[in-house]
Amino acid sequence: MGYEGSWSGMRKYLEKEMLAKSLKDRVRYNCTAYKGMDGCRIFEVCIDNGYKKQFSWDTLAADLNKKGYEKQDITWDMLADYIENNSPEIRDAHICREFCDALASYRNRDIIFSLQSDNPIQRMFAILDRRVGKRTLEKLKGVYDEQPDWLKPFYTLRFEAENL
Repeated sequence: MGYEGSWSGMRKYLEKEMLAKSLKDRVRYNCTAYKGMDGCRIFEVCIDNGYKKQFSWDTLAADLNKKGYEKQDITWDMLADYIENNSPEIRDAHICREFCDALASYRNRDIIFSLQSDNPIQRMFAILDRRVGKRTLEKLKGVYDEQPDWLKPFYTLRFEAENL
């Protein structure tokens, strides 16, 4: 799965132990497993009690649906092919396994590595991290425009929370 222990333990780690003080009670991580998803989970990150980003196979199915495929015709093989033939950014932004791998990497590496990671999910965890100080955040303003569109609100949230 990419992390050990229970989801509630991981959630406590992310929300209570590692979240920047300025973001306490503003960021919430959710994990939902549905029957028939072969162990896959849907991960959500909510800001100020509102949905912000979802990481799941369903999100990929929705992307295929936008490309003209009917939902009932989308198979796991089609999803796997879609993942294989798209950019790492699309893959990293949507798949629950990638979410777990990014989380494991974030937990086991220095925060600077996570901030500079090629994986945008890992950068999401890092930008919300209590170990990232104002001087580092000031430097990160210079890479804001390089972030994927889905990740920019997390940077903005942290910059605003720190009055930068």
